[in-house]
Amino acid sequence: MSKDKIVLAYSGGLDTSVILKWFIEQGYDVVAYMANIGQEEDYEAAHEKALGLGACAVYIEDLKKDFVEEYIFRAVKSQAIYEGRYLLGTSVARPIIAKRQIEIAEKEGAAYVSHGATGKGNDQVRFELSYYALKPDIKVLAPWKMQEFLDQFEGRNDMLDYADKHGIPVSATRGKPYSEDDNMLHISHEAGILEDPAMAANESVYSRTVSAADAPDTPEIITVEFEAGIPVKVTNKADGVEVSGAVELFEYLNDLGAKHGIGRLDMVENRFVGIKSRGVYETPGGEILYKAHRDLEGLTLDREVMKIRDVMSLKVAELVYNGFWFAPEFELLASFMDKAQENNTGSVDVQLFKGMAYPISRTSPKALYDPAQSSMDIEGGYDQKDADGFIKINAIRLINQHKCALQGGEVDTHIK
Repeated sequence: MSKDKIVLAYSGGLDTSVILKWFIEQGYDVVAYMANIGQEEDYEAAHEKALGLGACAVYIEDLKKDFVEEYIFRAVKSQAIYEGRYLLGTSVARPIIAKRQIEIAEKEGAAYVSHGATGKGNDQVRFELSYYALKPDIKVLAPWKMQEFLDQFEGRNDMLDYADKHGIPVSATRGKPYSEDDNMLHISHEAGILEDPAMAANESVYSRTVSAADAPDTPEIITVEFEAGIPVKVTNKADGVEVSGAVELFEYLNDLGAKHGIGRLDMVENRFVGIKSRGVYETPGGEILYKAHRDLEGLTLDREVMKIRDVMSLKVAELVYNGFWFAPEFELLASFMDKAQENNTGSVDVQLFKGMAYPISRTSPKALYDPAQSSMDIEGGYDQKDADGFIKINAIRLINQHKCALQGGEVDTHIK
């Protein structure tokens, strides 16, 4: 007898394939839901696999357009980078997956939703905070936090044994047992030998980008155009190819970046749950966009606005990484970022070469840069003599600090 219906966020990989079968063994009716957010996948095969494992229904949802426009571009627009390095490829994907999962649960009348995230990681938090924010009365079954599941599966080797026993085809092997998350923004590699931070990742780990050594020996220059902080067009200056449309533009940048070995990152980061983890990431298109976007801001953003924005960018990155996409503070900061980006319109030429996305020129109809003011050859409306008083006023506190140190902490306040 069926216990109830559960909608499982299904990737077709080792974990969720085993979980799907295990839930059925526990008596649940399982609806398998796969979000197409640009990962390389045989969706028809994944559909048939889920049905073959016993799913009562399968949803394959194409979310690529929304993913790029409403999630990736918003992260780029905010310059959200976690711990100064990670471009949030997995983090940005979780809220859109969870949002559609809740919609399917409501459509199917399912009391439960589930995911395959480990109880040690960040994804469990991202999924579940999103579930509760969108549907507070939903019930979550997370196998890696269920004792009966833990009694049966200690780790990935036990899951591989289970897959062998039940004839579940999986790509993970004991020789390459990496946990990988693939979407349009990035692919991540974790677990296995990568759990030793002293062990350099072998070239075989990388699957999206070529090594810088194998990248073309000739630079390629592209022009990226932005409107209010959002990329709208890419032009290849070598062959004249022009690409617009969110999905098409981003896929094109991914292809270019991958060809030139751009977007690789190997780091140890701090998970929200308090554990440090090592991840290897490939984010070719995202790396290009972040670099181009930041470069254009130098031309269009006021200095003080940029200072405040940079502080808020850290908070946005933290919220995205920790799973608070649907929190009120994220909504507030999103509005702030929209305001900060109102004048960030223009284009940036970026040189792609041997693992680097290097901005080389930029232009904007809303530039705050005045060539005459910056010139070393003409006055340009800036009287250099005014700088004398500016420097003296700013030096007052420094002079007083020096006097204080010389006098053992007392400053002569007598005005001479």
